[in-house]
Amino acid sequence: MAEVALRPVEDSDLDALFAQGRDPESVRMAAFVSRDPADRDAFDAQLARIRSSPEVTHRAVTLDGRLVGSVGCFVVEGDTEVTYWIDRAFWGRGIAGRALALLLESVPARPVFARAASDNAASLAVLRRAGFAVVGTEVAFANGRNAEIEETVLRLDA
Repeated sequence: MAEVALRPVEDSDLDALFAQGRDPESVRMAAFVSRDPADRDAFDAQLARIRSSPEVTHRAVTLDGRLVGSVGCFVVEGDTEVTYWIDRAFWGRGIAGRALALLLESVPARPVFARAASDNAASLAVLRRAGFAVVGTEVAFANGRNAEIEETVLRLDA
């Protein structure tokens, strides 16, 4: 079986992460993305903020040493939240679930929250398998869909 691992994001990862974040199907599924996923200057500025913040854990996800995405956690209004992004070419292989499990092993904070577009069944399944439970829904504007959509909010206590 292929090995999923996490490591710090390196400068050499940025081009690939930017490309992954512009994939139209991935953007549509994730829904809650930056205003313009094709804006490289905004991407670079955001990644610089993320990588320099002591309050953010951001890791590259590798499969047998090959970069296939990223996973991270951050604090919003006192709540720790997780996020992940896997290159669409690698969807359906359990990589997101394994990366999330590895991240959660290194993050002692509980509870941890996650959010996903309510129609993103694959992401919701990853989160439920990781032990997250649905605690509510919200309607918010999703840049990836250019519309207000329902977002499911999940919580992990243990």
